[in-house]
Amino acid sequence: MESLRGKIVFITGASSGIGQATARAFAQQGARLLLCARRQEKLTAFAAELDAAEDVFTFRLDVRDRTAVEETLANLPEEWKAMDILVNNAGLSRGLNKLYEDDPQNWEEMLDTNVKGLLYVTRAIVPGMVERGRGHVINLGSTAGNQTYAKGTVYCASKAAEKVISEGLKLDLMGTPVRVTTVDPGMVETAFSEVRFHGNKDKAAKVYENLTPLEPEDVADAIVWAATRPPRVNIHSILLTSIDQANSNVVHRRVAS
Repeated sequence: MESLRGKIVFITGASSGIGQATARAFAQQGARLLLCARRQEKLTAFAAELDAAEDVFTFRLDVRDRTAVEETLANLPEEWKAMDILVNNAGLSRGLNKLYEDDPQNWEEMLDTNVKGLLYVTRAIVPGMVERGRGHVINLGSTAGNQTYAKGTVYCASKAAEKVISEGLKLDLMGTPVRVTTVDPGMVETAFSEVRFHGNKDKAAKVYENLTPLEPEDVADAIVWAATRPPRVNIHSILLTSIDQANSNVVHRRVAS
């Protein structure tokens, strides 16, 4: 198991859900945490919850804004620039509608965040990893990138793009020691569905009704496991679901008593 003590881990979308759980998991391994999200107040509150001895730096960043990504990351304090691990976690889904009936604004948000945001951050960070001769890019995918489901066409397309980007980046990095991993979870009980349904808590709750979803800590555990393999080992992909999910289209819902 490779030690993470003292290594700089940059996590996007770290204010809640999988991002927050991943930050906690890396902190437990002694890593230094570089955390960003659109909601600075939530990040600040979360950082205060962590052990005061942990080394944490937080800042606001909307990964959809290419200029902001380039300028903010270029102007980080010098002691935070040599990142060892990048976790491209920022992502979202909007709407659950037939493609020909959907609001194109939903597409803009998903593609700008899940695809373009991933590319902007990766482009800003990976050259430094190559130059330093070390690094690991861990991208958050989804079962949706492996199998399309009804009324989720554009979200599925965005996660299929993440999968291809991860595969292509690994090819481009051949000959360097920089690793690339995609972690593709199924249903995870976070604010994901609430965001998808624009804050409708009742609709969001029905997504997980009568089944056992993954918890954010399960995904964080997979991420840290991939990051702690010996340097000679690259975990290309991890696909994980709860025991009640086979793939994007097949779940087991218990009969309500």
